[in-house]
Amino acid sequence: MTIDPKEVSLGKLHAYLLGAIVPRPIAFASTIDSEDNVNLSPFSYFNVFSANPPILIFSPARRGRDNTSKHSYDNVLEVPEVVINMVNYPMVEQMSLASTEYPRGVNEFIKSGLTPVPSERVKPPRVKESPASFECKVIEVKRLGKEGGAGNLVICEVILVHLEDNMLTNDGLVDPFKLDAVARMGGNWYSKISRDVIFEITKPLTTLGIGVDGMPEAIRNSTILTGNNLGRLGNVEALPSRKEVENYNTTHKLSGRSSDELHRKAQEVLEKGDVSEAWLILLQNVEKW
Repeated sequence: MTIDPKEVSLGKLHAYLLGAIVPRPIAFASTIDSEDNVNLSPFSYFNVFSANPPILIFSPARRGRDNTSKHSYDNVLEVPEVVINMVNYPMVEQMSLASTEYPRGVNEFIKSGLTPVPSERVKPPRVKESPASFECKVIEVKRLGKEGGAGNLVICEVILVHLEDNMLTNDGLVDPFKLDAVARMGGNWYSKISRDVIFEITKPLTTLGIGVDGMPEAIRNSTILTGNNLGRLGNVEALPSRKEVENYNTTHKLSGRSSDELHRKAQEVLEKGDVSEAWLILLQNVEKW
């Protein structure tokens, strides 16, 4: 299926984009207008874009049905300050309630039952229940279009960070399980962090892997190993020596095994995280490398 954005309705294009580009973090943005009316609203067009300076960007898009602007957008033009609060699972229903399009001037803190806490460096309050909040100065608002559905990039510089102490690890980093963050999917769907869905991949920042193209052809074209398996195998800086492979065979008695058997065994070892041993197994039937 190939889609030309100009040949489908805005509603369908919106659904395709938000259904496929997932999960998206949620900026629960508290803003204030020139008359001190507070607004609290979630946006999933959001992410962090720089650490020095610390920059967050969220985008309150123009409404597709009538091309009107969101209150949050109007507010940051009047008072260029915002607190971006992260959303975790214990508050997700209240966050959803706050997304209701109440009339201008209605305080979503009150409607949702969430607790406003005075900020230290900006006028809008932060959300007490949020595990992480970022007080920000709005340094630029960039319109991406004039029609319904057009985004407005609100570029924010973080000037103060609030983190719940109990969501940090012993070495002071954010524990993803304790953060319990919620992310936006398409339609009415959300996702949450759990041990069943979160995993680690070591970043190849200090190593120069051989790459898939540096593998022996029989391994590169394996019908057993998956793309993920090859990606992990390609992250080693060098293959083991022939002597190391022979010594492994002496200990583990792999002579006579077919290539498919070796590849399956290596896959099992690889999925347990031992890349070095996986290579010792894979190279048993390879003559040159």
